[in-house]
Amino acid sequence: MRHLLLSLIFSCFALVAFAQNDHDYGNHDGHNHAGHDYGDHVRDDGHVHHATICGESTDHAFNAGDNAIHHIADANVYSIGPYSIPLPVILYVPDEGGLKMFMSSVFDHGFAHHGTGHKAHERFVIDGGQIKHITDPSFPDGTVEISGMIHRGDDVFVCYNDKLYPTESKSTADGGVFGGGLTGYYDFSLTKNVVSMILVCLLLFFLFRSAAKAYQNREGRAPKGLQNLLEVMVTFIRDEVAVPFLGHNATRFLPFLLCIFFFILGLNLWGQIPFLGGSNVTGNLAVTAVLAIIAFLVTNFSGNKHYWSHLFLAPGTPWFVKIILIPVEIMGLFIKPLTLMLRLFANITAGHIVILIFVSFIFILGNNPDGSVNLPGYAGGAVGATLLTLFMMTIELIVAFVQAFVFTILTASYLGAATEEAHH
Repeated sequence: MRHLLLSLIFSCFALVAFAQNDHDYGNHDGHNHAGHDYGDHVRDDGHVHHATICGESTDHAFNAGDNAIHHIADANVYSIGPYSIPLPVILYVPDEGGLKMFMSSVFDHGFAHHGTGHKAHERFVIDGGQIKHITDPSFPDGTVEISGMIHRGDDVFVCYNDKLYPTESKSTADGGVFGGGLTGYYDFSLTKNVVSMILVCLLLFFLFRSAAKAYQNREGRAPKGLQNLLEVMVTFIRDEVAVPFLGHNATRFLPFLLCIFFFILGLNLWGQIPFLGGSNVTGNLAVTAVLAIIAFLVTNFSGNKHYWSHLFLAPGTPWFVKIILIPVEIMGLFIKPLTLMLRLFANITAGHIVILIFVSFIFILGNNPDGSVNLPGYAGGAVGATLLTLFMMTIELIVAFVQAFVFTILTASYLGAATEEAHH
């Protein structure tokens, strides 16, 4: 019943967001659009919009896929329902005096405009929650009103005084693999995902602190309520994960395994709450990569002589087999954390995208090809989207626990292989 209620609320909010068709709309699908007022998480209403910015005419129809991709991305604003809350912006620009700090509200993205600003500040703008740097040095410093944004594929331009100015995105450490690389500035801001992680950590601290106090106050008595719930999960990780894989080392690594499990589980569940940030933290490759790297470092720094000798020497194996076996073992050393990273990222991201696509059915079915409204289509789409979203939220609730468990049990298995003693 709780999931049904949440799904109904989710669909109703999305319907209101799409129906705000008295604004100009921005772009995240490769077309050109005015960079002004937006609705909630999904900003288009399915109609074709006509606007002119910097002399360019634009036509824009709702695109479910592009909106879904946009909404799982990180942002420099925190969205609660249809409202965008500004966050601290911390930028490092080597060629422009170093550190710049301000609130994202300076961009005048509006409280309910989904993070696209009406102003530029110190040659920076915010577009769909993402900070962009205007690379043309002739653009005025300070805070100025802009006419909007033009999108040409992956390139974003700012319209100011009927002139287009190119922008660049923040520096990323992907080496260009995912379309990023080093640019003219670095973004160390408190983004939506960072704020979500802080909130989840504080929540977990509160929960476990409350359980710890309950143990002190109820010593010798059976646990109940929150204390009982947490004890069941802690006992499960200890008896079904740590002890079978780590044996006598279980007590040594149990705090690490519990930390991984509850951190991932907390973030997974937080991202399932409709309209409370819309966070996709464990669906972010940077986050899952850091978790995988930590597991990789702990595993290999804990490895004993037996572990390393089998990795590089493969004792007891014929030399011609070693030629193949040792390179495979070394590759496996790095493939293991890579699979940890990709598995968690893919499963969580897929669930978010599917739910957003289901909600998009409301507006795909509710608009005719000529741009007119199809009320029966809206009604049918709302019913179908609610039922499908209910189903996916139930599946995602299971996935939230399963993925936290899988990441933890695989980490335990790697630790077990690295710390087990030689058998004779």
